[in-house]
Amino acid sequence: MENIKIYMQQVGQQARAASRLMAQADTNAKNRALEAIAEALIAGSAVLLAANAKDVSAARASGLDAASLDRLTLSDKTILGMAEGLRQIAQLPDLIGEISDMKYRPSGIQVGRMRVPLGVIGIIYESRPNVTADAAGLCIKSGNAAILRGGSEAIHSNQAIAACVIDGLKATGLPETAVQVISTTDRDAVGELITLKEYVDVIVPRGGKSLIARISADAKVPVIKHLDGICHVYIDDEADLEKAIRIADNAKTHRYGVCNAMETLLVAQSVAAAVLPRLGKIYTDKGVELRGDDAARKLVPQMKPATEEDWHTEYLAPVLSVRVVAGLDEAMEHINTYSSQHTDAIVTENYSKAMRFLREVDSSSVMVNASTRFADGFEYGLGAEIGISTDKIHARGPVGLEGLTSQKYIVLGSGQIRK
Repeated sequence: MENIKIYMQQVGQQARAASRLMAQADTNAKNRALEAIAEALIAGSAVLLAANAKDVSAARASGLDAASLDRLTLSDKTILGMAEGLRQIAQLPDLIGEISDMKYRPSGIQVGRMRVPLGVIGIIYESRPNVTADAAGLCIKSGNAAILRGGSEAIHSNQAIAACVIDGLKATGLPETAVQVISTTDRDAVGELITLKEYVDVIVPRGGKSLIARISADAKVPVIKHLDGICHVYIDDEADLEKAIRIADNAKTHRYGVCNAMETLLVAQSVAAAVLPRLGKIYTDKGVELRGDDAARKLVPQMKPATEEDWHTEYLAPVLSVRVVAGLDEAMEHINTYSSQHTDAIVTENYSKAMRFLREVDSSSVMVNASTRFADGFEYGLGAEIGISTDKIHARGPVGLEGLTSQKYIVLGSGQIRK
């Protein structure tokens, strides 16, 4: 434990020193670093895949569940996606130093705001090695230093990606310690990281409910939380049913082990008989286990009874809860009762209902006539994300560049003194 404490103190000190240099880095240097990292990832794809194969093999042997294995596995496509994400971040405007809201005051001074980095960001995540590249890219572009602690199941993958990041930083003269990936799988490193308040400005946890609960309870550093993704799709009685079926299918079956997958389907009573048997066949053919209320089960006989627990559950698996509701009001009541305030969608052709849903559903992303799978930094044009915040203070929804910055007041005067 003493060795872990010393190691994490060194990591924190190096990150704080690097953060001061990153705050001064110009846009061209940051963009060149992102491009260099992207090139290193593609050039090193064989090494990355070999490292990932070690992780996947060990994880499978240890009995890791299918959803986590899916998140852990890299492919040529995902490596290209990581590189493309970095290049998209490079193309985004650099927010650092941006001045806004300048106004003259009666005293003659000008008061405005300047966007600045947060400083040192600690990111704790599980399974997904692509987060290493995404988080590194966003922190570099936003002028921050990053301390990344991935899951022990992805240690070889994360270290291989970290080597590409270091190569890119070195090639462009930025400090190598601007992005540090923790090299130990010892869980005590997490406990140290979340209490390094003299060196770390914010913690961003990405992972299961138990991880985030632990970090939120024990951290001495501010936390941007990403809680469960209990996402809903409501098919309204004025929905285009063909559109509704496509959206409900995609929202659940595009990928199961992701936080923006639909976990509960709500269907208006007047269209349930027209839509649920068709969706029931689609889901059954794809191996999705259905759990529903009495009204839904009458229309889809193979559906199992849903329990109260099901409405509260993020499955991250081919399991779906289904409920028939009277209409929009009952749908929104259900969502606001059971939703984790991540992403919820309505399918309707009624403009007034759509606007009510947008206003009254209290989630970080609220959608009309679109799959919940679009709740993603890449799809929102952020280049990438380090998580989807379900908090309401500082950052909400996909956390991209702006979420990794703050603003400070600036004052321009010409010799004014206060009287």
